[in-house]
Amino acid sequence: MPLHPILETEEGTAHPVVYTFLYLPFGISAGYVIVTLAYLLAHAGVSVGAVAGLMALQVFPQSWKVLWAPIVDATLTARRWFVLATVATAATLVATALLPARPGSLWLLGMFIFASSVAGATSAMATEVLMTHATPHHLRGRVGGWSQAGNLGGAGLGGGVGLWMAQHVAPWSAGVVLGLICLACIAALWFVREPARPHSALRFVANLATVGRDLWTIARRRSGYLTVLLFLVPICSGAASNLWSAVADDWRASADTVALVNGALGGLVSMAGCLIGGPLFDRMDRRTGYWVSGLLQAAVAVGMALAPRSPAAFVVFTCAYAFTNGFIYAAFTAVALETISKGSAATSYNLLASCSNVPITYLTLVEGWAHGRWGSGGMLYAEGALAVAAVVVFGLATLVTQPSLPEPARG
Repeated sequence: MPLHPILETEEGTAHPVVYTFLYLPFGISAGYVIVTLAYLLAHAGVSVGAVAGLMALQVFPQSWKVLWAPIVDATLTARRWFVLATVATAATLVATALLPARPGSLWLLGMFIFASSVAGATSAMATEVLMTHATPHHLRGRVGGWSQAGNLGGAGLGGGVGLWMAQHVAPWSAGVVLGLICLACIAALWFVREPARPHSALRFVANLATVGRDLWTIARRRSGYLTVLLFLVPICSGAASNLWSAVADDWRASADTVALVNGALGGLVSMAGCLIGGPLFDRMDRRTGYWVSGLLQAAVAVGMALAPRSPAAFVVFTCAYAFTNGFIYAAFTAVALETISKGSAATSYNLLASCSNVPITYLTLVEGWAHGRWGSGGMLYAEGALAVAAVVVFGLATLVTQPSLPEPARG
């Protein structure tokens, strides 16, 4: 299928900006639930505990999506999976918006939230398959930046724009408009080529076997297990951003300030980090770019601990932290695309994504503990120290596993 020349690279592949639109439904589905819907429910008299339970239903599928990724790899085409998943995402957004936000409808709301999370994750898997097959090696950093800009931008649309519409137009309008935006993203498939893959019952079994072989190849390859280690160590987690609301009082930051840096402003700054970082990672070793981004984020955390505690400092440092987070998102995708196999793109990509989510979880707990013992400064120092320790561990692992040089020939 010919591509539009404006959205085509010199190699005849889709311009990386196309993946921004293909990733939007994934970000929109998460942002709408976590920000817009949570706000509407809280102001409709639903308890914080009940809202938290619904938010957990949105996050839960993201932790085990690698289990159904082989189905995306082994059946249909990525384009068909994207269409099906995006239509389902739009439908669940509209259904969720049309339901009354009240305690009596929570069980049905929970079902739609869960379904929306699964559909959004599946649309992202299909996009990852397309990225893997259609991205030349030297453009993986740019594709990482543009695609993650779509992820973060979608979250901003689903959260910031969705909440604004729900408050200033009508509660149902946000879900309907966001659902239509998701459907419009299907048009971006026009610009992406996908190699043909035959499908049948026997082929399904063969494809699953290929997925298993590809995962084993990644696990035993040096670049593969080093990448897994890099994603598991406590660097590049962005964990402190999960605690900005809890520690904002230490900087005398108001609720509006917290909402700004955690919402629209933080999202835009993160997108800028994605778009600036992506091309940089095409000019260097991408794993190096990943841990360097983590050290930059750690430096911001330490700088925030050392700086005077004021609302202005809170805004400056949290935005700087969000900017480095954009670097990290772009670097992650670039490293993942460099590591995974085309034969099992959805499965191997989401396996690496699951690994990268592990330190976000445990480092958030560690930083919460550190705050309890040493305050906000100790929390930020702990993140910086653990990041440096993680880079040392990764560096040692790289040296220990360095292939030995062949013995020189004797004269």
